[in-house]
Amino acid sequence: MSTRFDMGDVRRLERHLARSIPRVRRDARGVVMRGAVNVKRDWRNNAQATGRKHAKHYPRSVGFDIARFGPDIWAATIGPDKAGPQGPLGNLLEYGSVHNPPHNDGGRALAAEMPRFLAQMELLAARGLAWW
Repeated sequence: MSTRFDMGDVRRLERHLARSIPRVRRDARGVVMRGAVNVKRDWRNNAQATGRKHAKHYPRSVGFDIARFGPDIWAATIGPDKAGPQGPLGNLLEYGSVHNPPHNDGGRALAAEMPRFLAQMELLAARGLAWW
């Protein structure tokens, strides 16, 4: 009994993955950037709604930085800038204290963005693997 295996499809998949990996890496940065902008915007909006009286300048201190860790990993750090107006109040406003309840402005913004971010990353992965 003899078996024959056609490697044509495997080679086509290999070529497709070699072409699509750089594209997925590039597009992943855009998804992280878009998610960071959305979280920052929502965090600012939440902070304006919850801290009108005592921290009216605090929302302007919320920003983000994007960092690359190797060819495949992008990370965004989002939060108040301690050098910004009322930026040092970030921990107090976000997590609360003995006399102040936590606002959870950033946590709510992140929770709102997470399903959108995951959907975009899944779409990138599906595009990268779809070759037929």
